[in-house]
Amino acid sequence: MRAIVQKVKKVSVSIEGELYSSINSGLLVFIAVTHTDTEKDKDYMIDKILGLRIFEDQEGKMNLSLDDVGGEIMVISQFTLYGDVRRGKRPSFTRSAGGDFAENMYLDFVEGIRAGGYDVKTGEFGADMKVQLINDGPVTIQLDSEKLY
Repeated sequence: MRAIVQKVKKVSVSIEGELYSSINSGLLVFIAVTHTDTEKDKDYMIDKILGLRIFEDQEGKMNLSLDDVGGEIMVISQFTLYGDVRRGKRPSFTRSAGGDFAENMYLDFVEGIRAGGYDVKTGEFGADMKVQLINDGPVTIQLDSEKLY
């Protein structure tokens, strides 16, 4: 699994011109699934994301987690995180899982965060979404369950 995690002040997702979901201060997580992902990958990503200490403490240092600040969380499926442009300029998405496998892993990921006591807002898997956000900091973190970076 791959994720882009952004600390945000506000996020809204619209589908076909209608507001689908929104959050205020917290985390926006774009998540992608590859063919070889397992429960272990999902659990690693959930633990890492929920434990990220990217919110400022009283001294202005990034030392607090989402739970520490009572932040909200939005999770959006983003298969393009596995886009490969090492050859040419048109991305290849052969590492992106598709269909039922990707959707089920995405839904399991969301449920895993909910099981941690969070009210997770989401986009709609496979939909053409318009995402508006105010990045806070800006703070943007890349995660990969294969620990490539």
